[in-house]
Amino acid sequence: MTEPEPTIRPLGPPSPIPPDSVPLYGPRYDKENPARLYGELRNRHGAVLPVLLEGDVPAWLTLGYREVHQVLSDSTLFARDSRRWNQWENIPPDWPLMALVGYQPGSILFSEGAAHQRRAQAMTDAMEQVDRFELRARCERVADELIDEFCGSDGAELMVQYANRIPALALAEMFGLPDSEAWSIAEDVMAVLDGGEGALEAYQRFAGAMGRLLEAKRAEPGPDVASRMLHHPAELTAEELTQDLLIMMIAGQDPTANWIGNTLRLMLIDDRFSLTLAGGRRSVGQAMNEVLWEESPAQNTFRWATRDTRLGGRHIRAGDAVVICLAGANSDPLVRAVPDAGSRGNHAHFSFGHGDHGCPFPAPELGEVIAETAVEVLLDRLPDVRLAVPPNELEWRPAFRVRALNALPVKFSPAPARTPM
Repeated sequence: MTEPEPTIRPLGPPSPIPPDSVPLYGPRYDKENPARLYGELRNRHGAVLPVLLEGDVPAWLTLGYREVHQVLSDSTLFARDSRRWNQWENIPPDWPLMALVGYQPGSILFSEGAAHQRRAQAMTDAMEQVDRFELRARCERVADELIDEFCGSDGAELMVQYANRIPALALAEMFGLPDSEAWSIAEDVMAVLDGGEGALEAYQRFAGAMGRLLEAKRAEPGPDVASRMLHHPAELTAEELTQDLLIMMIAGQDPTANWIGNTLRLMLIDDRFSLTLAGGRRSVGQAMNEVLWEESPAQNTFRWATRDTRLGGRHIRAGDAVVICLAGANSDPLVRAVPDAGSRGNHAHFSFGHGDHGCPFPAPELGEVIAETAVEVLLDRLPDVRLAVPPNELEWRPAFRVRALNALPVKFSPAPARTPM
């Protein structure tokens, strides 16, 4: 059974702003390749540097692979509960990044220790029972149905019409949701992750949908993740179940959709993949792995120091926010002196996190099944697919946490539908 949440308060007064702090917001972070920017910051300031988040809120940015590994591995020194933050008195309620750092009672994102392990184990066990072959078959059907909707024309916008929809529809069946609710839930997920205006309302709609799902599964259990979570020996409370399903859906929908989109983009702009789409190209799996190193859908996450310490030669005070730059660590030349050679067959990236709050073991594997199937089916059905605009005209979502395309417009020769319309 669940235990009362511990009382945690900010650790000390706000830390002073170091004079060499670097703004981590503005037009460059909306328009430019963040990997390039993080590389510049690492070259100028080192593996750990003081930064200013939106509103000139101080934090520490961790760019080094070793330093990121240290933070993610030590959950007692760099903890997840944001109530420790020593800057709360300076944070307005409408702060743009509030959706990422605002403490959510009952959320596994901020749980720690044995309480976190109990809930994470329930997630792991529920997802481990998902049949990978059935999931791939489901994704193939969904992909064919979506392609049938636009293949008779000569073009499509693949993010909205394809990449964003496949994970939503695959997860809907996995979780026991009706397809009719899948797309509206996926839209709310993206709004929550973007963290802008309307994020709170989207979160509330999402939580309501998860609550209704659990009520339905109590009345009529099925062979799905929600039912298995309900009957797990961890005996999760109603609040824990709602919160955990919410997080599982968010973690499964948006990152997987962006993994699909970023992989398709790479295969359409890079000669190593695009010159021979009909055969002989590098594999879809290689492209997907390269994306996790170079254009990781997951960019940044937060931890809070529980006591004074040193990290990368910097003095970190108790209660300071530490921004873990997963994308920056992946491009650290200390571990990837030759970038391409470092990604091929190498799965030591941080795109799925690491440590206590990393993705539960089955989740990356299930996401890979969904993403790989989506890319393979599209290339099989539309072998001459190509970008409809120059690569440098593709626009990215202005999000601190994710690396994701706003749109992926393509052209192709019209093709017949495979399934009845």
